[in-house]
Amino acid sequence: MFTVEYIKMDIKELTKAEEQVMQILWEIKKGFVKEVIEKMPEPKPAYNTVSTIIRILEKKGFVGYNSFGKTHEYYPLIPKDEYRSFFLRNFMGNYFGGSIKNLMSFFAKEHHLDIHDMEEIMKYVEEDLKSEKE
Repeated sequence: MFTVEYIKMDIKELTKAEEQVMQILWEIKKGFVKEVIEKMPEPKPAYNTVSTIIRILEKKGFVGYNSFGKTHEYYPLIPKDEYRSFFLRNFMGNYFGGSIKNLMSFFAKEHHLDIHDMEEIMKYVEEDLKSEKE
């Protein structure tokens, strides 16, 4: 049976607002609050709101900064792939009992996948695993 072990890490789950800011920081690599806001969709949040979210992310250990006088340039401390792995482990544990089989079954039913679709997915996964080993 394929299961994913549910491991509690030091990483904390992000709120939607925190995740939105982190997605931008992962994309731009580093930036000032103003640059983060520029990447946000309309209606754009207030400067103080984004600044507060970034300070929370800093306290959670997600963001570091370089000081330039009174302003700070922020950058991610936790790579996107690391958070994605953490999030998926928690998601799998919370909703599918850590079972990849349960997740795939749900996915197949939700998206009305047929045998051909599932074979294509398996082929893609096998190719991906081969390339990782090389």
